[in-house]
Amino acid sequence: MKNLFAGMAGEPFPLPPGEPGRDTGDFAALLQARGLYPAAGAVLMGVPGAVGNAAHVPVQTQATTILAFKFGEGVLVAGDRRATAGNIVVYDRADKVLEIDQHSVMAIAGTPATAWEMARVLEHSFQYYRRTQLQEMSVGGKIRALSKLLRDNFGMVMQGVGVVVPLFATYDAGPNPEAKLYFYDVMGANFEVAEYAATGSGSPAVRGVLYYENTWGAKPLREYSRTEALRLVLRALDTAAEADTATGGVDRNGRIFPVIKIITAKGIETIDDETLRGLFNAGRHLPDQPVSAGVAVG
Repeated sequence: MKNLFAGMAGEPFPLPPGEPGRDTGDFAALLQARGLYPAAGAVLMGVPGAVGNAAHVPVQTQATTILAFKFGEGVLVAGDRRATAGNIVVYDRADKVLEIDQHSVMAIAGTPATAWEMARVLEHSFQYYRRTQLQEMSVGGKIRALSKLLRDNFGMVMQGVGVVVPLFATYDAGPNPEAKLYFYDVMGANFEVAEYAATGSGSPAVRGVLYYENTWGAKPLREYSRTEALRLVLRALDTAAEADTATGGVDRNGRIFPVIKIITAKGIETIDDETLRGLFNAGRHLPDQPVSAGVAVG
């Protein structure tokens, strides 16, 4: 390992004038200047050599893209199936929408290994509370439990590995029963979502689609029927996949569709592929059905 202070002597921690972190006490800046600290953005994108000059840095597997929004029946949570490492598709059938209990779902974007472990811990925590206290954990307790896991993982995030940015949806059966949706940052801060949320590499395109439909569409997302909501999810992910190679969207050749779950007072329902295939094909222009824009075809 490199010596941070090689060639320097005379003071306990001698740093020359102008050395990054010398005047501010920013140890991370010092490490980065010496090539010992990961350039977090580069590592997350799978860029070789992101830590100093070490071109052998392992490229992390990443899972993207996820989205969720409130509609007429409750909350819909969806995720594409692609997992990538840099520019390599590692797996095209990853499950990023995970059931935690009978009314709670966690959707993951980021490092699957870390996220799946968090989901297992949450599942066991909720189950232990339910069996020992003979009642469900409160919604506040559930969202704070995930916040703590993210905060405990922040040390790994600072090293450039294990980043997770999840969405969490659950049904609150309290005095004002309703389905609720939350998103988190990497430090564990949680924010309740009023209408919709999306994270992952394809989220900018997804958020654009959701914003347009919610603001300028025929009606707000909260008034969407189940069929309308499912069709919107398929279109949003397919749109994201058009510009983002890390987003799987809808694989027409492999017949791979997103994982979509709906949370209501009755529990969690997973939408089957046959339903999604019918909605997707009915809503797009098939190759043998050319569409003209004011020009005669044939």
